[in-house]
Amino acid sequence: MSDCDVELLPIEILASKIEKQEITASELVERMLGRIGNHDSKIEAFVRVSDTAKAAAHQADEDIRNGLYRGSLHGIPIGIKDNYLTEDMSTTAGTKVPDISFPNTDATAVHLLREAGAILIGKTNMHEFAWGNVTPPTKNPWDRNRVPGGSSGGSGAAVAASFCSAALGSDTGGSVRIPASLCGTVGLKPTYGLVSKSGIITHSWSLDHPGPLTKTVTDAALILNVLAAFDSEDPSSRKIAVPDYRRSLGQSIKDLRIGVCRNHFFGQNDSEVEAAVESAIEELTELSAGLVEFELPNLQYGLGAIFTIELASSSCYHDRSLKAGLQKGFQPDVRTLVEAGKFITATDYLKAEQFRRVLMRDLAKVFESVDVIVVPTTPITAWELDQTTVRIGDADESVLAVSWRLTYPFNLAGLPAISLPCGFDSRNLPIGMQIAGKPFAEDVILRVAHAYESRHDWHHRTPNL
Repeated sequence: MSDCDVELLPIEILASKIEKQEITASELVERMLGRIGNHDSKIEAFVRVSDTAKAAAHQADEDIRNGLYRGSLHGIPIGIKDNYLTEDMSTTAGTKVPDISFPNTDATAVHLLREAGAILIGKTNMHEFAWGNVTPPTKNPWDRNRVPGGSSGGSGAAVAASFCSAALGSDTGGSVRIPASLCGTVGLKPTYGLVSKSGIITHSWSLDHPGPLTKTVTDAALILNVLAAFDSEDPSSRKIAVPDYRRSLGQSIKDLRIGVCRNHFFGQNDSEVEAAVESAIEELTELSAGLVEFELPNLQYGLGAIFTIELASSSCYHDRSLKAGLQKGFQPDVRTLVEAGKFITATDYLKAEQFRRVLMRDLAKVFESVDVIVVPTTPITAWELDQTTVRIGDADESVLAVSWRLTYPFNLAGLPAISLPCGFDSRNLPIGMQIAGKPFAEDVILRVAHAYESRHDWHHRTPNL
C-alpha cells in the first residue's frame, strides 16, 4: 500500500494524518467519491451519495486548521445504513413504495457522528425494512456473483470496497455481523441499550442493535467511543459509565478465559469455516488463561423463538401499511414475512419471550466461568446470488436459516458480539469469527479481538475491484 492509497487506510491511521494535516478531509472525501464513481455501479453499495459531503469536509479542514480538532472521527467519511434518519439525505429503509416516507431529521447516532466531525458520505443499501440476509441489488466486492449478506449488506460492501472508512448498520438477528463475515470486515453489535436506537426505523424493538462495520477492531472501538451514550429519547437506553474502549486494546489477554460452545455452533459448518475458526481458537487459547468448553441446553428452540418475536414485532410496526394494503408493493420475500407475522398468537409470543429469559439465564451461568465466547460468525462463506439452499456435509439447508444460525442467540440475549476476519476459503472468500461477552463488556471482546487481529494480516487484504 502506497501513500496514494490513503482511502484504503483504517481510521486509526487516517485520524493521525488528518490531525497532523498530512492529508485533508477534502482530499480523502474526493478520493472516496471518486472510488464510488468508478466502481459502485458494479457493487451497488450506496442507494444515494451525499451532496453535502464536500462542504462538510471543507468545514472540517477549516476547523482543524484553526485548532478545533474534534477527535479521531474528524474528517472521516462514514456510510449510513438507509434505515437511519438523516437530515440532509432522504431515508427509504430499502423500500420503493411511494406512499411510505420518513422525516428528514438526524437519528441520535447520526447526530453523534456529526458532532464528532465525521463526514456522512452517503446512505448504504439494505434489505427492505431490514427483513433479509441478501441486500439486493448489492454485490460482494470479493466476488460480484455472490451476496454481501444482510440486512446491512450495503454497509459491509462499502467498507470492504473502501468506498468509506466505516459504516453504520443495524443488527436484529445478525445483520451487522453477517455482512462483516461475508465481506471480510469487522462488525460490532454492542450490548442492547448501549447505543441509541432513536431515529432508526424499527424492525423489532427488543432485538434491534445499532453498530458499526469497520476495517479494524481499533476502528470499531473509536466509533463506539462516539456512539455509546445515554439517550432519553430511547426507552431502552441504559445510563452507565462508558469507558474509553480504545484503552484496553493491546493489553495482554492472559488473564481471560476463552469459552467455546460445542453444541449448535460447531458440527454443522462448512469444513473450511470450521477449520479456520478452530485454528483461531487454538491461538487465543495459547494467549489466554485457557479454554473452557461447554454446551448450552435448549438452543434447538432458539430459531423458533427469535423468528416468532421478529415476525410479530415487524408486523406490529407495519400494521398501518398492512391495513392500507401497502405491503403489496413490498418485495415478495419481505411481504411474505410481514404478512406472516399476523398469524403469531399471544401464546406464541409469550413462549418465545420465556425462552429468551431461559437463554439469558443459561448464558449468565456460562459467564461465571468464562470471559468471552468464541464461535464462527456464519456457517458458510458468501453464497451465490439467487442461491436459496446450501449443502453442508450431506444435507441441503436454506441459506436464510443457515446464515443467522450462529448470530441470533446473542441478539436474543442482548449481549455484545463482534465479528472479525479469521481467514479465507479456497475461493478467496472471507471467513468470520465471532467473539461474544458479558453485558456491557465491549472492552473485553474488543481486547480479545484485537489480540487475535494483531497476529494476522487478514484485515489488510482488499478485494480487487
